[in-house]
Amino acid sequence: MAPLMATPLFAADAALVLPERATVGVEFTENVAFAEGENNRENILLRPNHDVDASHQLPQYCVIIGDAVRSGERVRITAHDVTCIEAEDADSAIFSGEMDGGVYDTDGQYGLTCEDSTCTFLPSKGFMLTLNETLEIEAQDNPSAEINAQRRQAGQENNEEGQPEDE
Repeated sequence: MAPLMATPLFAADAALVLPERATVGVEFTENVAFAEGENNRENILLRPNHDVDASHQLPQYCVIIGDAVRSGERVRITAHDVTCIEAEDADSAIFSGEMDGGVYDTDGQYGLTCEDSTCTFLPSKGFMLTLNETLEIEAQDNPSAEINAQRRQAGQENNEEGQPEDE
C-alpha cells in the first residue's frame, strides 16, 4: 500500500495533518557524529526520505528539528519542530509548527543503533519518525505567493490590453 500524503493541501484553509502514531521516513541533512563522551546534540536537522516504508509522507521540502541523546549503543531522537513548503506549479503553502515524535530504527527499536564507536550517521540512511500525537499545522501567510499572484494577474491584464479586438 502506498503511503498517504499529509492532507489537505492547497485548499483555502489548508492544513498539514498527520494522525497520532503516523510514521514518516526521514534522514539526517548532514553527517552526524557523536564524539567520545558526547551524549547530547540539540537542534539536529532531519528531512523527509520517501524511500522508507512508512504510513505517511511529508511534503518533499521539509526540515524537522530534534534533539538527540546517546544512551549506550543507541541514539534516541525526539522531534519538536517542523517547517514544510508544499509547492504545486506557481502555488505554494508554508507550514511551520511544533510536533512530537520519536525516531525508530529499521529494527523497530526506539533510537538508532550506533554502527561504530563514534556513532556516525550519514544523510543517505533513512529511518522512521513516529508521531506521539496528531500533527495539525495551519498554512501560514505566504507573502511571496501573494506577490506572485498579483504579478500573474497584472501580466494577464497587460496581455489582454495588448490584444487587438476582433472586428
